[in-house]
Amino acid sequence: MNVRTTIDQPLHAEGILSPGIWAGRVFQGRWIPSERELIEVREPATDLPLGTVGSSTPGSVLDAVDRAKRAQLTWQSESPEARARILQRAAALLQDNHDTLIEWIVRETGGLRAKAETELQGTIGELFHSAALFIEPEGHVLRSANSGRLSIARRVPLGVVGVITPWNFPLLLAMRSVAPALALGNAVVLKPDPQTPITGGVVLAQIFAEAGLPEGVFQIVNGGADVGEALVGAPAVRLVTFTGSTRVGRRVGELAGQHVKKVSLELGGKSPFIVLDDADLDAAASAGAWASFLHQGQICMASGRHIVLRSVAKTYLELLRDHTERLAVGNPFEENVAIGPIINRRQIERIHDLVTSSVASGAKIITGGTYAHPYYRPTVLSGVTPGMAAYEQEIFGPVAPVVIAENEEHAIQLANDTEYGLSAAVQTASLERGLRVAQRIRAGMVHINDQTISDLPGIPMGGMGQSGNGSRFGSTTNVDEFTEWQWMTIGATPTRYAF
Repeated sequence: MNVRTTIDQPLHAEGILSPGIWAGRVFQGRWIPSERELIEVREPATDLPLGTVGSSTPGSVLDAVDRAKRAQLTWQSESPEARARILQRAAALLQDNHDTLIEWIVRETGGLRAKAETELQGTIGELFHSAALFIEPEGHVLRSANSGRLSIARRVPLGVVGVITPWNFPLLLAMRSVAPALALGNAVVLKPDPQTPITGGVVLAQIFAEAGLPEGVFQIVNGGADVGEALVGAPAVRLVTFTGSTRVGRRVGELAGQHVKKVSLELGGKSPFIVLDDADLDAAASAGAWASFLHQGQICMASGRHIVLRSVAKTYLELLRDHTERLAVGNPFEENVAIGPIINRRQIERIHDLVTSSVASGAKIITGGTYAHPYYRPTVLSGVTPGMAAYEQEIFGPVAPVVIAENEEHAIQLANDTEYGLSAAVQTASLERGLRVAQRIRAGMVHINDQTISDLPGIPMGGMGQSGNGSRFGSTTNVDEFTEWQWMTIGATPTRYAF
């Protein structure tokens, strides 16, 4: 694993990501010079600089929210068809800049090209699905106690939506909230993660500006926790969507509750991957490797525990080891690899601490367990039991902990033995058995004969327990998340009362 110290191929600097437009600036409906120190963005694989963005202050966050509040009043009066056309143009701009965006996603997030492609196409899908929301009914006609009055309930925009996003899929996870919020008549203030503010922020600013979104309807604030807390606390923000760790999500929920505002939390996971004794073990090992090692395991839906029935555990471990050891590690921008860099040094050290702590508690390293910054070798652990760090904690790294279950009932108990409830998978040759097990797993998403990582624009994305607060993202639930009910009665003549 060689760490490069030079960049042989400079990043594309044309089109929507030309640094001459955004470098050292913040987007407040238009690009303006930063009031604060600049944020330097570095490539995880080489630690070399990719560019700089402007940062925000808590005071400038409040100013951005106030501008968004004013702009939203005009935006919500636009016809739904007009709003949809802007989202469709934004999708076309993403496709027009495909090659440049793939390069930037790979460089800024450390993901594989296939990961970048999936992220970009998913982002385009979010825009098209959100553009189609205008065909949804706006409400209901209700029964009225007075035959002379019409009673209706309708969905209306919330106003200003604050969006806080992570670094692992920055473009997609931002658009998952931004697109439906805009489509339904809201204004948006986005705070991307400071490690990925270009693909997680600059790209969205550029495509919406070029697509014709009115100034102020979409804005970006950059910075750390103080900027995020200012956004959550801003009085005009009526909904905060947050995607990230459960620890930070609790803080976001606490602040939102203090200000009596709606919050949608999509948080961490420890997703179980169950292998029953009638499963196709080689197919299961392939799916299990994918689910634990895709994007270096830096995905909330990654398989955090492989729960395998004892009678097939030895064979499964051997197959999983073989699949794992075939995975090449290196810089995905320059090499054809399967495992890229970990996002930062702090995270790679945390991953290694969880592995070594589990080994000290009795787990065994089947393969991997070593690193040369910024790369952590994909790791398989056997003998993982309740109480070990690798069993209890979300690792967010390329580690596959294997847990032995004595039978089907025990496997279900182990799957539910977690505070999380995001995703799950069951491998079996029997559809009836798979359904029986899946129906007893407490998770927002369950996949039979597949793995735990799956996300599409048209599904209700979200988790149970400490993986979220019951909110869901996706075209089937976006109207619920990004609007609120208003009851209205209508009469042709004034109603007279006894007073």
